[in-house]
Amino acid sequence: MAIQLVLQIILGLLLLRQASAQSSSDAKPRCQDKCGNLTISYPFGIGTNCSADSRFEIYCNTTFNPPKAFLSFDGLEVLNISLLESTIQVNITVLRYCNETTETKIEKVIYLSSPYTFAEAKNRFTAMGCQYLAIMSQNDSDLGGCMSFCYDTRRDNTCIGVNCCQTRMPPLLRNFSTSFRRIDNKTGQGNCSYAYIAEWKWFQSLEDIYSVEHMEKVPAVLDWKIDGECSGNTSSLCGKNSFCTTNKTSTNQISCYCDEGYAGNPYLPDGCQDIDECTEPNICGQQQKCINIPGHYICSANPKNVLIVFAIATCGGLGVLLVLAATWWFYKVMKRRKLRRIKEKNFGRNGGLLLRQQVSSSEGNVDTTKLFTSKELEMATDHYSKDRILGQGGQGTVYKGMLTDGKIVAVKKSKIEDESKQEQFINEVVLLSKINHRNIVKLHGCCLETDIPLLVYELVPNGTLFEYIHDRIEDFPLTWDIRVRVATEIAGALFYLHSAASLPIYHRDIKSSNILLDEKYRAKIADFGTSKSIAIDQTHLTTRVQGTFGYLDPEYFQSSQFTDKSDVYSFGVVLVELLTGLKPILAPRAHDEGRSLATHFILTMEENRIFDILDPWIGKEDRKEEITAFANIAYRCLNLNGRKRPTMKQVAAELEAMNLSNRLPNAQEYYEEIEYPVNQLNGLWDLTSTSLTSSTSNSVKVDIEPLIRKY
Repeated sequence: MAIQLVLQIILGLLLLRQASAQSSSDAKPRCQDKCGNLTISYPFGIGTNCSADSRFEIYCNTTFNPPKAFLSFDGLEVLNISLLESTIQVNITVLRYCNETTETKIEKVIYLSSPYTFAEAKNRFTAMGCQYLAIMSQNDSDLGGCMSFCYDTRRDNTCIGVNCCQTRMPPLLRNFSTSFRRIDNKTGQGNCSYAYIAEWKWFQSLEDIYSVEHMEKVPAVLDWKIDGECSGNTSSLCGKNSFCTTNKTSTNQISCYCDEGYAGNPYLPDGCQDIDECTEPNICGQQQKCINIPGHYICSANPKNVLIVFAIATCGGLGVLLVLAATWWFYKVMKRRKLRRIKEKNFGRNGGLLLRQQVSSSEGNVDTTKLFTSKELEMATDHYSKDRILGQGGQGTVYKGMLTDGKIVAVKKSKIEDESKQEQFINEVVLLSKINHRNIVKLHGCCLETDIPLLVYELVPNGTLFEYIHDRIEDFPLTWDIRVRVATEIAGALFYLHSAASLPIYHRDIKSSNILLDEKYRAKIADFGTSKSIAIDQTHLTTRVQGTFGYLDPEYFQSSQFTDKSDVYSFGVVLVELLTGLKPILAPRAHDEGRSLATHFILTMEENRIFDILDPWIGKEDRKEEITAFANIAYRCLNLNGRKRPTMKQVAAELEAMNLSNRLPNAQEYYEEIEYPVNQLNGLWDLTSTSLTSSTSNSVKVDIEPLIRKY
């Protein structure tokens, strides 16, 4: 009787487990598992607390009937979610071209964020049109395409090159744009062409493939993975009775699957439940009975003996599981402690103690600077993918990132090789936390718990001034007015650092590659790794010579004493770059005038030949007086005697007067406002008060000597 009672209890538990498996949801517990006709399976979820992270968050729009689901991160409509294949089906825009020119490039770019990519085997790139070559491109690189011909107006339901063509997808595609080119070099005659990525099976099922021409969107299949690591074939991100596989292109992205004999959602802790194979008819034949066990089944002519053995094995297995659970818990505790010690060690090594010391002795707002975690910045930069690199230099590597709140940032991974580099890093954090100026790059925070310290800045998207001067970017040519405006903005920011900040700050590395241009092409000074703040009563710093050849103040190079006039000299070199389009170190010449641009410029000015070395882009503009005035400002800044150079206050005032005269006829053309008003009571510039607009008087009175040199 006792044995029969035990067997009944075991059978009851197995039946209860199977029943719970049948009624369980694939969504996270206490989370909505439906949006209209779509079943939501974790790691996807409706709401911030129901998904693995923001990239898997679903927004259920109930204004539709039935409601429709959209990815909150990318805004794509979700049609289906497959855990078994790690794919989702979404609606993708159909790109149209109905112009009559012979070639165009559709500016609409289909962009997917990590971890989504177009499924290579499940989609096709399709183009429809007459006598067109459709090319699929990514970042101005052609990835493939197809050509469609038309010999008559007949259309059948095939896509083999007549009116319709298709090609296979490249692997790991995240974004693309499409260009159309007529192959007969004739105008379009009013007909339209279409291009899209669509699911291959869906396209084959269409009764009329040309019905796509009337659709705004078509279904496509995306691959997805979750961020994590596999240890063997297990991962803490996968639930019980499951295993994991690593993404073939990244060891930091995995997929979870239920073990054989189990089914359900492998991403939930108890998502994989036992399959009752005994429900299949005649699985054991006519002579034997089927007994379901976790993960498998047994066929036996005497079920009681099997259940007794199974009961004994189950009790023994529970003991083993308890030991394994205790071991696993101990391992996790020790791992967390080790990780915490490593982070504390990194915090100290990366200057955390120095930062605290600076904060305790600082009157600035350093203590409000956000400390990011290493996990936050790994997710933001797609694990520091090479595709996210914005630039590399002597101070470190800069990556483009997106924070969980959607803010686009630049993440700087600094190079720290010795204590002096560590001091530069903390110095940059402290100085930038004190600065709030529209023409100086803004610091959002830092991360000190990683092997290499990280800084998080606002993203300044349009590259460096050096690139626009020397690489001749055709999309945004530097006209004379723009050069004057950029010079004015840089001068105003340097004047702020020298005179308006709580403590005077010397940048010490002013150069065109450290001046960035934002989305409105406004200048922003960056890279404060070598900058220094000084006491108000100090006149100079005595330091080891640092800087960039071609921009270094000769007086500083000889004496190791850096003054505010050393920044003025470096700014003068930037002015000469804007004026001539030449690099600070010139290529060797047959006639030896020196390889320094500054020396070459000074000799040219003294020989009254400035218009011989102007940048060709501005040489044709009828601005002779302004160009002469601009050149004289640069000439004064490059004076070998630092005391005879103007201050940044004087330079900013003179450039602002020049910039204002350029803008008055069309005050709103480039700027909405300017932050350089003149205090008419004492002639000082107040960079923190009201803005100067086009209604300001033409005459700007300042208490300085003229910077124009008379011949």
